Amino acid sequence: MKSLTVGDLEDCLLNKVDLRRQQISQAVEEVQKVVHHLTTNISSQDIRFQVVPYSDTYNENIKVLAPTQFLVTVPVKGLAGYREAREQRWRYYTLQGTRLPCPLRDPEGLQQWLEVEQFMKSLWQWHETDVNIDGDIVPAKVLLVFRKLVENAIRTCHLSGKVSMLGNRSAVWVAVETSAYPVELELVPAVEIPTAWSEKARWPRCLQRWPSQERVECIKSFGFNLLASSSYHWQLSFFRAEQVLLEQLDDDGGCRRKCLQVMRQLKEDVWCPGIRPVITSHHLQTVLFWTCEKYPHFKDWQVFSKAFLRLVRKLHKCASQHFLKHYFVRNSNLFQCTNPIELDAVAQKVSTFLKNPQISPP
Repeated sequence: MKSLTVGDLEDCLLNKVDLRRQQISQAVEEVQKVVHHLTTNISSQDIRFQVVPYSDTYNENIKVLAPTQFLVTVPVKGLAGYREAREQRWRYYTLQGTRLPCPLRDPEGLQQWLEVEQFMKSLWQWHETDVNIDGDIVPAKVLLVFRKLVENAIRTCHLSGKVSMLGNRSAVWVAVETSAYPVELELVPAVEIPTAWSEKARWPRCLQRWPSQERVECIKSFGFNLLASSSYHWQLSFFRAEQVLLEQLDDDGGCRRKCLQVMRQLKEDVWCPGIRPVITSHHLQTVLFWTCEKYPHFKDWQVFSKAFLRLVRKLHKCASQHFLKHYFVRNSNLFQCTNPIELDAVAQKVSTFLKNPQISPP
Protein backbone atom coordinates (compact mmCIF):
# COMPACT_ATOMS: atom_id res chain seq x y z
CA MET A 1 0.00 0.00 0.00
CA LYS A 2 1.12 3.54 -0.68
CA SER A 3 0.23 6.71 1.22
CA LEU A 4 -1.96 9.22 -0.56
CA THR A 5 0.28 11.80 -2.19
CA VAL A 6 0.04 13.63 -5.48
CA GLY A 7 2.84 11.54 -6.92
CA ASP A 8 1.34 8.25 -5.77
CA LEU A 9 -2.07 9.10 -7.16
CA GLU A 10 -0.61 10.11 -10.49
CA ASP A 11 1.51 6.94 -10.65
CA CYS A 12 -1.19 4.51 -9.52
CA LEU A 13 -4.41 5.98 -10.88
CA LEU A 14 -3.65 8.19 -13.88
CA ASN A 15 -3.09 5.19 -16.15
CA LYS A 16 -6.35 3.65 -14.93
CA VAL A 17 -8.18 6.93 -15.57
CA ASP A 18 -6.83 6.99 -19.13
CA LEU A 19 -7.74 3.35 -19.68
CA ARG A 20 -11.25 4.01 -18.37
CA ARG A 21 -11.63 6.92 -20.76
CA GLN A 22 -10.54 4.80 -23.71
CA GLN A 23 -12.87 1.92 -22.82
CA ILE A 24 -15.85 4.20 -22.29
CA SER A 25 -15.13 6.10 -25.51
CA GLN A 26 -15.20 2.81 -27.38
CA ALA A 27 -18.43 1.76 -25.65
CA VAL A 28 -20.05 5.12 -26.41
CA GLU A 29 -18.97 4.80 -30.03
CA GLU A 30 -20.69 1.43 -30.36
CA VAL A 31 -23.74 2.44 -28.33
CA GLN A 32 -24.45 5.58 -30.29
CA LYS A 33 -24.38 3.64 -33.57
CA VAL A 34 -27.01 1.29 -32.14
CA VAL A 35 -29.07 4.16 -30.72
CA HIS A 36 -28.90 6.10 -34.00
CA HIS A 37 -30.07 3.02 -35.88
CA LEU A 38 -32.93 2.35 -33.45
CA THR A 39 -34.17 5.93 -33.23
CA THR A 40 -34.07 6.33 -37.01
CA ASN A 41 -36.50 3.44 -37.23
CA ILE A 42 -38.58 4.74 -34.30
CA SER A 43 -38.87 8.18 -35.88
CA SER A 44 -40.11 6.61 -39.11
CA GLN A 45 -42.81 4.80 -37.07
CA ASP A 46 -43.85 7.84 -34.99
CA ILE A 47 -42.99 11.40 -35.96
CA ARG A 48 -43.15 12.52 -32.31
CA PHE A 49 -39.75 10.95 -31.56
CA GLN A 50 -36.60 12.33 -33.16
CA VAL A 51 -33.43 10.59 -34.27
CA VAL A 52 -30.52 10.69 -31.80
CA PRO A 53 -27.72 12.02 -34.01
CA TYR A 54 -24.39 10.30 -34.42
CA SER A 55 -21.39 12.41 -33.35
CA ASP A 56 -17.65 11.93 -33.86
CA THR A 57 -16.98 14.02 -30.75
CA TYR A 58 -19.21 14.64 -27.72
CA ASN A 59 -22.78 13.35 -27.94
CA GLU A 60 -25.01 15.45 -25.67
CA ASN A 61 -27.77 12.83 -25.79
CA ILE A 62 -25.64 10.14 -24.09
CA LYS A 63 -24.79 10.55 -20.40
CA VAL A 64 -22.33 8.07 -18.86
CA LEU A 65 -23.52 7.36 -15.31
CA ALA A 66 -21.15 4.40 -14.88
CA PRO A 67 -19.02 2.33 -17.29
CA THR A 68 -21.94 -0.12 -17.72
CA GLN A 69 -24.85 2.33 -17.28
CA PHE A 70 -25.77 5.08 -19.75
CA LEU A 71 -28.69 7.50 -19.91
CA VAL A 72 -29.84 8.26 -23.46
CA THR A 73 -32.24 11.15 -24.02
CA VAL A 74 -34.41 10.82 -27.13
CA PRO A 75 -35.68 14.28 -28.19
CA VAL A 76 -39.36 14.59 -28.98
CA LYS A 77 -40.69 16.62 -31.89
CA GLY A 78 -43.68 18.88 -32.27
CA LEU A 79 -43.67 20.85 -29.01
CA ALA A 80 -42.34 24.40 -29.42
CA GLY A 81 -42.71 27.75 -27.68
CA TYR A 82 -42.68 26.53 -24.08
CA ARG A 83 -43.95 28.74 -21.27
CA GLU A 84 -44.32 28.06 -17.55
CA ALA A 85 -47.81 27.04 -16.43
CA ARG A 86 -49.60 30.11 -15.07
CA GLU A 87 -52.48 28.38 -13.34
CA GLN A 88 -52.24 25.42 -10.98
CA ARG A 89 -55.08 22.93 -11.27
CA TRP A 90 -55.87 19.70 -9.45
CA ARG A 91 -55.62 16.42 -11.31
CA TYR A 92 -58.46 13.94 -10.77
CA TYR A 93 -57.54 10.98 -12.98
CA THR A 94 -55.74 7.65 -13.00
CA LEU A 95 -53.28 6.73 -15.74
CA GLN A 96 -56.19 5.00 -17.46
CA GLY A 97 -58.08 8.31 -17.52
CA THR A 98 -60.59 7.43 -14.81
CA ARG A 99 -61.53 10.37 -12.60
CA LEU A 100 -60.58 10.17 -8.93
CA PRO A 101 -62.60 11.45 -5.95
CA CYS A 102 -59.46 13.05 -4.49
CA PRO A 103 -56.83 15.11 -6.33
CA LEU A 104 -53.38 13.72 -6.99
CA ARG A 105 -50.50 15.25 -5.07
CA ASP A 106 -48.66 18.07 -6.76
CA PRO A 107 -45.14 17.34 -8.03
CA GLU A 108 -42.16 18.29 -5.88
CA GLY A 109 -38.52 19.10 -6.40
CA LEU A 110 -37.36 18.14 -9.86
CA GLN A 111 -40.83 17.13 -11.07
CA GLN A 112 -43.66 19.00 -12.72
CA TRP A 113 -46.85 18.55 -14.73
CA LEU A 114 -46.75 19.26 -18.45
CA GLU A 115 -49.80 20.62 -20.27
CA VAL A 116 -49.94 20.65 -24.05
CA GLU A 117 -51.29 24.23 -23.84
CA GLN A 118 -47.92 25.29 -22.40
CA PHE A 119 -46.58 25.17 -25.96
CA MET A 120 -47.43 27.80 -28.55
CA LYS A 121 -47.09 25.16 -31.29
CA SER A 122 -47.85 21.46 -30.98
CA LEU A 123 -48.42 18.55 -33.36
CA TRP A 124 -51.96 17.18 -33.24
CA GLN A 125 -50.51 13.81 -32.17
CA TRP A 126 -49.67 15.25 -28.71
CA HIS A 127 -53.39 15.85 -28.17
CA GLU A 128 -54.21 12.16 -28.78
CA THR A 129 -55.37 9.98 -25.91
CA ASP A 130 -52.41 7.62 -26.26
CA VAL A 131 -50.27 10.27 -24.49
CA ASN A 132 -52.75 12.90 -23.25
CA ILE A 133 -55.26 12.97 -20.37
CA ASP A 134 -57.38 16.10 -19.86
CA GLY A 135 -54.75 18.27 -21.56
CA ASP A 136 -51.76 16.80 -19.69
CA ILE A 137 -48.99 15.01 -21.56
CA VAL A 138 -48.46 12.07 -19.22
CA PRO A 139 -44.96 10.51 -19.00
CA ALA A 140 -46.23 7.00 -18.24
CA LYS A 141 -48.38 7.02 -21.39
CA VAL A 142 -45.51 8.44 -23.47
CA LEU A 143 -43.27 5.65 -22.17
CA LEU A 144 -45.86 3.01 -23.02
CA VAL A 145 -45.97 4.22 -26.63
CA PHE A 146 -42.19 4.55 -26.75
CA ARG A 147 -41.55 1.05 -25.33
CA LYS A 148 -43.59 -0.55 -28.12
CA LEU A 149 -41.68 1.47 -30.69
CA VAL A 150 -38.34 0.34 -29.25
CA GLU A 151 -39.44 -3.31 -29.25
CA ASN A 152 -40.53 -3.02 -32.89
CA ALA A 153 -37.30 -1.26 -33.88
CA ILE A 154 -35.11 -3.98 -32.33
CA ARG A 155 -36.89 -6.60 -34.45
CA THR A 156 -37.08 -4.49 -37.61
CA CYS A 157 -33.41 -3.49 -37.45
CA HIS A 158 -32.37 -7.12 -36.83
CA LEU A 159 -30.59 -6.19 -33.60
CA SER A 160 -32.05 -8.97 -31.46
CA GLY A 161 -28.64 -10.62 -31.06
CA LYS A 162 -27.02 -7.38 -29.91
CA VAL A 163 -29.82 -5.47 -28.17
CA SER A 164 -32.41 -6.81 -25.73
CA MET A 165 -35.19 -5.23 -23.68
CA LEU A 166 -34.84 -5.31 -19.89
CA GLY A 167 -38.18 -6.05 -18.26
CA ASN A 168 -39.80 -5.41 -14.89
CA ARG A 169 -39.05 -1.67 -15.04
CA SER A 170 -41.35 1.31 -15.43
CA ALA A 171 -38.76 3.08 -17.60
CA VAL A 172 -37.44 1.80 -20.95
CA TRP A 173 -34.16 -0.05 -20.48
CA VAL A 174 -32.19 -2.06 -23.03
CA ALA A 175 -28.98 -4.07 -22.80
CA VAL A 176 -26.40 -3.61 -25.56
CA GLU A 177 -23.53 -6.00 -26.14
CA THR A 178 -20.40 -3.99 -26.91
CA SER A 179 -17.04 -5.48 -27.88
CA ALA A 180 -15.71 -4.89 -24.34
CA TYR A 181 -18.69 -5.53 -22.04
CA PRO A 182 -22.50 -5.30 -21.91
CA VAL A 183 -23.97 -1.85 -21.28
CA GLU A 184 -27.41 -1.04 -19.89
CA LEU A 185 -29.15 1.98 -21.41
CA GLU A 186 -32.11 3.89 -20.10
CA LEU A 187 -33.84 5.42 -23.12
CA VAL A 188 -35.79 8.51 -22.04
CA PRO A 189 -38.01 10.69 -24.25
CA ALA A 190 -37.03 14.31 -23.59
CA VAL A 191 -38.73 17.63 -24.26
CA GLU A 192 -35.95 20.11 -25.01
CA ILE A 193 -36.53 23.67 -23.73
CA PRO A 194 -33.57 25.59 -25.22
CA THR A 195 -34.99 29.09 -24.87
CA ALA A 196 -35.92 29.34 -21.18
CA TRP A 197 -34.72 28.62 -17.66
CA SER A 198 -37.00 26.77 -15.24
CA GLU A 199 -38.57 28.87 -12.48
CA LYS A 200 -37.87 25.96 -10.11
CA ALA A 201 -34.14 26.42 -10.67
CA ARG A 202 -33.56 29.52 -8.57
CA TRP A 203 -29.91 29.77 -9.45
CA PRO A 204 -27.50 31.40 -8.85
CA ARG A 205 -27.94 31.86 -5.12
CA CYS A 206 -27.46 35.12 -3.23
CA LEU A 207 -23.79 36.08 -2.76
CA GLN A 208 -22.65 33.10 -4.84
CA ARG A 209 -19.01 33.55 -5.92
CA TRP A 210 -18.69 30.61 -8.34
CA PRO A 211 -19.12 30.58 -11.27
CA SER A 212 -18.84 34.18 -12.46
CA GLN A 213 -21.96 36.15 -13.41
CA GLU A 214 -20.94 36.11 -17.07
CA ARG A 215 -20.64 32.33 -16.99
CA VAL A 216 -23.95 32.01 -15.17
CA GLU A 217 -25.74 33.85 -17.97
CA CYS A 218 -24.03 31.65 -20.55
CA ILE A 219 -25.05 28.48 -18.69
CA LYS A 220 -28.67 29.55 -18.28
CA SER A 221 -28.88 30.30 -22.01
CA PHE A 222 -28.65 26.55 -22.67
CA GLY A 223 -32.08 26.00 -21.12
CA PHE A 224 -33.21 22.66 -19.72
CA ASN A 225 -34.98 19.41 -20.59
CA LEU A 226 -38.07 17.62 -19.31
CA LEU A 227 -37.64 13.84 -19.11
CA ALA A 228 -40.38 11.21 -19.26
CA SER A 229 -39.02 9.05 -16.44
CA SER A 230 -41.93 8.74 -14.00
CA SER A 231 -45.69 8.23 -14.03
CA TYR A 232 -47.45 11.62 -13.94
CA HIS A 233 -44.65 14.15 -13.58
CA TRP A 234 -41.88 15.19 -15.95
CA GLN A 235 -38.38 15.39 -14.48
CA LEU A 236 -36.32 18.54 -14.85
CA SER A 237 -32.87 17.97 -16.33
CA PHE A 238 -29.96 20.38 -16.80
CA PHE A 239 -27.45 18.18 -18.64
CA ARG A 240 -26.36 20.90 -21.07
CA ALA A 241 -25.80 23.45 -18.31
CA GLU A 242 -23.86 20.88 -16.27
CA GLN A 243 -21.69 20.01 -19.24
CA VAL A 244 -20.76 23.68 -19.74
CA LEU A 245 -19.78 23.88 -16.06
CA LEU A 246 -17.60 20.77 -16.43
CA GLU A 247 -15.91 22.01 -19.59
CA GLN A 248 -14.83 25.27 -17.94
CA LEU A 249 -13.83 23.90 -14.53
CA ASP A 250 -10.11 24.58 -14.66
CA ASP A 251 -9.83 27.74 -16.73
CA ASP A 252 -7.69 29.11 -13.89
CA GLY A 253 -5.31 26.14 -13.98
CA GLY A 254 -6.74 24.34 -10.94
CA CYS A 255 -7.02 20.59 -10.35
CA ARG A 256 -10.81 20.22 -10.08
CA ARG A 257 -11.17 17.91 -13.07
CA LYS A 258 -8.34 15.67 -11.87
CA CYS A 259 -10.02 15.44 -8.46
CA LEU A 260 -13.26 14.36 -10.10
CA GLN A 261 -11.54 11.78 -12.30
CA VAL A 262 -9.65 10.20 -9.42
CA MET A 263 -12.70 10.16 -7.14
CA ARG A 264 -14.73 8.54 -9.91
CA GLN A 265 -12.04 5.90 -10.40
CA LEU A 266 -11.91 5.06 -6.70
CA LYS A 267 -15.70 4.99 -6.58
CA GLU A 268 -15.85 2.47 -9.42
CA ASP A 269 -12.94 0.34 -8.18
CA VAL A 270 -13.44 0.37 -4.40
CA TRP A 271 -16.29 2.38 -2.91
CA CYS A 272 -19.19 1.53 -5.21
CA PRO A 273 -18.42 -1.01 -7.96
CA GLY A 274 -21.05 -2.92 -9.89
CA ILE A 275 -23.38 -2.74 -12.87
CA ARG A 276 -25.98 -0.48 -11.23
CA PRO A 277 -24.11 1.55 -8.61
CA VAL A 278 -26.07 3.50 -6.01
CA ILE A 279 -23.73 6.46 -6.61
CA THR A 280 -23.20 7.52 -10.22
CA SER A 281 -20.92 9.95 -11.99
CA HIS A 282 -23.76 12.50 -11.85
CA HIS A 283 -23.73 12.35 -8.05
CA LEU A 284 -19.97 12.89 -7.95
CA GLN A 285 -20.26 15.77 -10.38
CA THR A 286 -22.87 17.40 -8.12
CA VAL A 287 -20.60 16.96 -5.10
CA LEU A 288 -17.87 18.73 -7.06
CA PHE A 289 -20.14 21.64 -8.05
CA TRP A 290 -21.14 22.28 -4.42
CA THR A 291 -17.52 22.10 -3.32
CA CYS A 292 -16.45 24.52 -6.07
CA GLU A 293 -19.10 26.96 -4.90
CA LYS A 294 -17.93 26.73 -1.29
CA TYR A 295 -14.27 27.01 -2.30
CA PRO A 296 -14.34 29.32 -5.34
CA HIS A 297 -10.72 30.53 -5.35
CA PHE A 298 -7.80 29.20 -7.36
CA LYS A 299 -5.70 28.78 -4.21
CA ASP A 300 -8.22 26.18 -2.99
CA TRP A 301 -7.47 23.98 -6.01
CA GLN A 302 -3.70 24.27 -6.33
CA VAL A 303 -2.66 21.35 -4.09
CA PHE A 304 -4.19 18.14 -5.35
CA SER A 305 -4.08 16.08 -2.15
CA LYS A 306 -5.84 18.77 -0.07
CA ALA A 307 -8.46 19.48 -2.73
CA PHE A 308 -9.11 15.79 -3.32
CA LEU A 309 -9.58 14.91 0.35
CA ARG A 310 -11.89 17.91 0.77
CA LEU A 311 -14.03 16.51 -2.04
CA VAL A 312 -14.05 13.01 -0.55
CA ARG A 313 -15.15 14.39 2.83
CA LYS A 314 -18.09 16.10 1.13
CA LEU A 315 -19.05 12.82 -0.53
CA HIS A 316 -18.85 11.01 2.81
CA LYS A 317 -21.10 13.58 4.47
CA CYS A 318 -23.72 13.34 1.73
CA ALA A 319 -23.73 9.53 1.69
CA SER A 320 -23.88 9.34 5.50
CA GLN A 321 -26.80 11.73 5.69
CA HIS A 322 -28.55 10.23 2.64
CA PHE A 323 -28.86 13.76 1.32
CA LEU A 324 -27.36 15.41 -1.75
CA LYS A 325 -28.98 18.60 -2.97
CA HIS A 326 -29.45 19.00 -6.70
CA TYR A 327 -27.13 21.78 -7.80
CA PHE A 328 -29.76 23.86 -9.59
CA VAL A 329 -32.95 22.88 -7.72
CA ARG A 330 -32.02 23.07 -4.06
CA ASN A 331 -35.13 21.50 -2.53
CA SER A 332 -34.54 18.26 -4.42
CA ASN A 333 -32.55 15.41 -2.83
CA LEU A 334 -30.71 13.29 -5.41
CA PHE A 335 -30.53 10.43 -2.89
CA GLN A 336 -34.27 10.45 -2.20
CA CYS A 337 -34.97 7.24 -4.12
CA THR A 338 -31.67 5.43 -3.51
CA ASN A 339 -31.25 2.37 -1.31
CA PRO A 340 -30.24 3.60 2.19
CA ILE A 341 -28.45 0.33 3.03
CA GLU A 342 -26.28 0.65 -0.08
CA LEU A 343 -25.60 4.30 0.72
CA ASP A 344 -24.49 3.34 4.24
CA ALA A 345 -22.13 0.75 2.79
CA VAL A 346 -20.54 3.36 0.52
CA ALA A 347 -20.27 5.83 3.43
CA GLN A 348 -18.47 3.18 5.49
CA LYS A 349 -15.95 2.47 2.74
CA VAL A 350 -15.30 6.19 2.20
CA SER A 351 -14.92 6.64 5.97
CA THR A 352 -12.31 3.87 6.07
CA PHE A 353 -10.45 5.56 3.23
CA LEU A 354 -10.47 8.95 4.98
CA LYS A 355 -9.07 7.44 8.20
CA ASN A 356 -6.18 5.93 6.28
CA PRO A 357 -5.99 7.37 2.76
CA GLN A 358 -4.17 4.67 0.87
CA ILE A 359 -4.35 3.20 -2.58
CA SER A 360 -3.23 -0.12 -3.94
CA PRO A 361 -0.72 -0.12 -6.79
CA PRO A 362 -2.17 -1.18 -10.15
